[in-house]
Amino acid sequence: MRATFVMGRIAGVRIGVHWSVLLIFGLIAFGLAQGRLADAYPDQPVAVYWVAGFLAAVVFFFSLLAHELAHALVARRNGIDVDDIVLWLLGGAARMKSEAATPAAELRIAGVGPLVSLLLGGLFVLTAWVLDVAAAPGLVVEAVAWLAAINVLLAVFNSVPAAPLDGGRLLRAFLWWRTGDRLKATAGATTAGRVFGWLLVLLGLVLFLGSGSFGGLWLSLVGWFLIAAATAEGRQAQLRGVLSGVPVRDAMTPDPITALTGLIVADFLAGPSYRKRHSAFPVVGEAGAPVGLLTLEGARRVPWDSAEKVTVDEVMVPLSQVTVVGPQDSLADLLPRMESGAHNRVLVADGGRLVGILTLSDVSRTVTWLMDFAEPGRR
Repeated sequence: MRATFVMGRIAGVRIGVHWSVLLIFGLIAFGLAQGRLADAYPDQPVAVYWVAGFLAAVVFFFSLLAHELAHALVARRNGIDVDDIVLWLLGGAARMKSEAATPAAELRIAGVGPLVSLLLGGLFVLTAWVLDVAAAPGLVVEAVAWLAAINVLLAVFNSVPAAPLDGGRLLRAFLWWRTGDRLKATAGATTAGRVFGWLLVLLGLVLFLGSGSFGGLWLSLVGWFLIAAATAEGRQAQLRGVLSGVPVRDAMTPDPITALTGLIVADFLAGPSYRKRHSAFPVVGEAGAPVGLLTLEGARRVPWDSAEKVTVDEVMVPLSQVTVVGPQDSLADLLPRMESGAHNRVLVADGGRLVGILTLSDVSRTVTWLMDFAEPGRR
């Protein structure tokens, strides 16, 4: 899940928001303004309900951010770099560059998220009580009480032992500790995730067919997401098992065609070297150091009357937004960070110089070769 726009950084972690957040944000604000708050305190101006609902939705998303930020900070304390945090339709996700090295580290990273949500729930309970004792407006007390309930619910739901929830990570840590096999532990957690997802789908359908409740459809949607995410996580775990011990150099395309910094876009588009069947080209300096990634799509977006003046430096994806690894790095650890699309190519540098480029197609070919080689009777 990639961010639609970036909010900034907190404690050095990039915070992004996916466009789908707007949908759930609107549903929460609408549900509070036209539902819970209006039912609990009728006869208030409509604008008051909407302001209270909007502010509660904002605080809720900061609660989600605190949950994910806790994962990121504990991961860094355990030696795992974090790419970013992305808030989206069904919550948030902290994208980490590698997996935990031990079951204990996995336990700490997974457990801190629900713990933070539970602590926030308790804090909001205390705040609601203080506001009630202080005779604050009932609408404010009700909104804070909702924040308390939703954070406790978030903690409980995320603790269910089913991947990709935090509880699934806790289950994987336990199974990993008991068996000593991370791959088997992941398979167990993802199986639990699919079973739990199907239970939610069926329960949601029963609720919807029995009462016509929209909440039933929402429950089924969450269940379907869990099934898809758990299945994807299981497949990725299998791929990581196949790629275990394989360095990036064995899968990359060495010595890729590059574009020199300062090259005019028109020359790039007209150059014979760039007419091959590639959709992205590394941009390098005079010494061969990578400085960015130029996609064919990005170059073609430049109006033709400007292409004689604009350089590739102005339209390339900057190096800060490109994944750069070394040829000796683990391909299995890199896999979770790879995504499809020309702008998501991985650059491989050694000693500051570009030595290769890596795509999901390269990884797929490597996996196919390894699986064919391992199959009995095949060489």
